[in-house]
Amino acid sequence: MSGAIFVITGVKGGCGTTTLAVELAQAMQRHGGRVALVDGDLQGRRSVAVLLDVVRKLDDARVESDVPTASTHGITVVELARNLDGGFALRAEHVEQAMRALGDQANIIVDAPQPFAAAARPIVARASRFLAVIEPSALGATSARALFKELLQLGVAMTGVLPLLNQRDPRPALSRHELEQLLEITMTAELPNVYDRGRGRAVEALATRLLGEPPLANHRQLSVSLPLPHPERRERPTDARPAAEASALSGNGHANGATAPESVIEVEPQRRQGDLARQARDILKTDIHARISKEVDVVALSRAHTDQQKQNELRMQVGGVVQRLLAERSDVGSAEDAALLRQEIVDEALGYGPLEDLMRDQRVTEIMVNGHQRIYVERGGHIELTNKRFTDAQQLRLVIERILAPLGRRVDEAVPLVDARLPDGSRVNAIIEPLSIDGATLTIRRFGTKRLEAEDYLRLGTLNEPMLDFLRAAVQGRLNIAISGGTGSGKTTLLNVVSSFIPDHERIVTIEDAAELKLKQTHVVRLEARPANIEGRGEIKIRDLVRNSLRMRPDRIVVGECRGGEALDMLQAMNTGHDGSLTTAHANTARDAMARIETMVMMAGFDLPVRAIREQIASALDLVVQVARLRDGSRKVISLTEVVGMEGDVVTMQDLVRFEQHGMDAENRVKGDFLFTGVQPQALRRFEELGIEYDFRRLATLSPAGSLW
Repeated sequence: MSGAIFVITGVKGGCGTTTLAVELAQAMQRHGGRVALVDGDLQGRRSVAVLLDVVRKLDDARVESDVPTASTHGITVVELARNLDGGFALRAEHVEQAMRALGDQANIIVDAPQPFAAAARPIVARASRFLAVIEPSALGATSARALFKELLQLGVAMTGVLPLLNQRDPRPALSRHELEQLLEITMTAELPNVYDRGRGRAVEALATRLLGEPPLANHRQLSVSLPLPHPERRERPTDARPAAEASALSGNGHANGATAPESVIEVEPQRRQGDLARQARDILKTDIHARISKEVDVVALSRAHTDQQKQNELRMQVGGVVQRLLAERSDVGSAEDAALLRQEIVDEALGYGPLEDLMRDQRVTEIMVNGHQRIYVERGGHIELTNKRFTDAQQLRLVIERILAPLGRRVDEAVPLVDARLPDGSRVNAIIEPLSIDGATLTIRRFGTKRLEAEDYLRLGTLNEPMLDFLRAAVQGRLNIAISGGTGSGKTTLLNVVSSFIPDHERIVTIEDAAELKLKQTHVVRLEARPANIEGRGEIKIRDLVRNSLRMRPDRIVVGECRGGEALDMLQAMNTGHDGSLTTAHANTARDAMARIETMVMMAGFDLPVRAIREQIASALDLVVQVARLRDGSRKVISLTEVVGMEGDVVTMQDLVRFEQHGMDAENRVKGDFLFTGVQPQALRRFEELGIEYDFRRLATLSPAGSLW
């Protein structure tokens, strides 16, 4: 065929593209055709000139041309750059000129390292076929996907790409079958290493096939209609339902080349769950981890978090070992890739593995690990699937144990679920098999390094100024307040804000299952429940701490969350002189909160009449603050409700303020207003008795509610 251009590119450096280019040029020349061999390496390594021994001829020709040519054994050799400076100085018009000068050549072979420099784009635009030389290694497979994406972005139709497996190692890391499965393609040819006797026959067969195929009419035919992939970015999560991605999948071809049909690489319509890049990196990292375990004390690694100095020493030790091991590998890639791999492996060996980046991201408020392959996060109230994953289930279990060990907690078949707290205050829940059917599950609720203040709530629209003034007066007026809401609605965060209104001179005792509250007052005693030890003894429940707190002379008792029988002890404390106490409870409405507290009191194990329980609730609680997470991920105080008393067997309540939603705006955010019901709060009498300055007319500035129902 006349004027065919074959671009040979390797998916990574050192995979044998230059050797193959020279061999193909020689094979085509033996078939009697005119052949030009273009060295498109703009780094100026001059490999083609050295292999064909034409360095002197090219240097002599360079004084007369920007792109010199030389002839040897019937092959015209073209060298685009002699050194790195020459590569920078080269322009696309120089390359275009050289390609036109080679128009009388029957076939042109271009050795073009990837990624393609801008000056080499004229060659890409003219190419008839792209020969992608793939090394049978983990990094080779990853780089192949990157090459396919780059070709797609350049508008190259995948029907013009021929994948070639170049065997350079007698014992390759990946077999041809494994590579074809990873890349979901069929190799056009498999070339033995250069010392194998079959190498010459394989190259001849490939040359025969290339010379026998007709040129493609338009190898850029998919440049407009094909959806291009988005480049992968570090720390950027993928959506749970990602957009369509163009990626190379499958093709046809055989090593003999004579009768094989044209290689076709189809386009994948959607991103698959098992991303190729992650799969290939996992293979490499698993090998490095195996070697680390032989050189570093694994027991010391597991204890690293208990001693900060020891942890720093081990991090330096492991980092040095990883750097040395990566330097010994030929499939790592660039220095940037090696540095990234080093950081990931050190994080996995000493830290929380793929969770390290997420823990450093202050925008992440929740991390949810569903088995080792799926890691979700919550950002801005929205849950997203990330592109992070654990290498295997064993690594996930190791990270869970590494989190729990310094905290004195454990998780195993005997104790398959556990709650704990990280040093930064984050709350951790882990549950493993057999309770978690699809693998270990880890949930980390994170609290920002910056404590939210009342002003932040106003800025975010969680509540408004009149509501905040009332809550401030309610806390200073020693009302007993329950903050109610669903999971993740922001109860604990609001409790932190509300507790900031407590006068600094008062003695506060906080009681929590896992310490999350961060009160800014100076006179604070923090108590935390304790689970049973390995022998099943030593458990201290919240109930025990509530009862003990009564002997600690508290002015205020703050229970992080009532979940069970401790609700009875909390109500008794509120009814025995400890006014101004605060707590939270899980409930969807203020009325539901009453039923929830009633149920928790029954869990205390006392056979109390329902009316007696409700009387305890009505006399103890003064105010219920209901919070909710809305559809757009925002948190709102949706009602302020007073507990009035009893009517018969029913606890009576009255709404003071409620949030009324009016749909969604153009940016998909909730629209709504805080409405005042017009009811005068009973707490006004308490405020007057204690000398709390509060103007009831502030609530009246809100829009009136149309109806109480």
